[in-house]
Amino acid sequence: MISTTSSTVEMVTQGKLQINSIDSVEDKNSGKLGCFGWILVIISLLFIAATFPLTMWMCVKIVKEYERAVIFRLGRIADRKPKGPGLFFVLPCTDNFVKVDLRTVSFDIPPQEILTKDSVTVSVDGVVYFRINCPISAVANVSNAHSSTRLLAQTTLRNVLGTKNLAELLSDREGISLSMQESLDEATDRWGIKVERVEIKDVKLPQQLQRAMAAEAEASREARAKIIAAEGEMKASRALKEASLVIAEAPSALQLRYLQTLNTIAAEKNSTIIFPLPIDMIQTFMQRK
Repeated sequence: MISTTSSTVEMVTQGKLQINSIDSVEDKNSGKLGCFGWILVIISLLFIAATFPLTMWMCVKIVKEYERAVIFRLGRIADRKPKGPGLFFVLPCTDNFVKVDLRTVSFDIPPQEILTKDSVTVSVDGVVYFRINCPISAVANVSNAHSSTRLLAQTTLRNVLGTKNLAELLSDREGISLSMQESLDEATDRWGIKVERVEIKDVKLPQQLQRAMAAEAEASREARAKIIAAEGEMKASRALKEASLVIAEAPSALQLRYLQTLNTIAAEKNSTIIFPLPIDMIQTFMQRK
């Protein structure tokens, strides 16, 4: 078993070494033009020298500060470093170049109908901010970097949100955005693209689910209100019990409470004043009868 595992590891290692060696050979041969290519380059240089004042305008090119130029000489990338910003020279007969914009680009992810982990259908859209980090990879490794990134963002949004339930989708947007950014950045690294930020814009729920969630929230609020009211009544009853014990110890306190109530009513400038009659006086008359 150990020998089989070791042989498998050796085979995988040899395969990786062969792939790396092939890549290194391709990198070494990518800038070579060959004998016929150099002949064409020399002929182009002689043509430029013969018609120097006129071909000067064809050789000098300008790229802006936020742009880079990838030069192809006879179909091959001339240099592993892009040109710019500013002036650079090209051969009019053998060279052509592609301009690449390095500024940050943003695009909206169209609304996607997604089935969450707890089988709820929602419509989610977002926005992605990215920029080209390596102009040569963006030109040589992918046909259209912007379009490919947009399509990949849509599929990544579906894949990431498909593993989340509705509660996580509504509460953990920042974590979902970070997970999407890491997935997109890893997938587009070979294309020379750096994903800077991913944001979830809106989560649209079905109308029936919205009404159900609103009814659930209203019921929970009413339950909390009843619990708070019951706790208040319990505390008030305890306070009244303690006050009755204090008044029972000093009967004159009840008379003072009567006078305080009369003072409060008189301060409000009312035309009618209710005078409380002590119950002890009524009991005295009842005993005489």
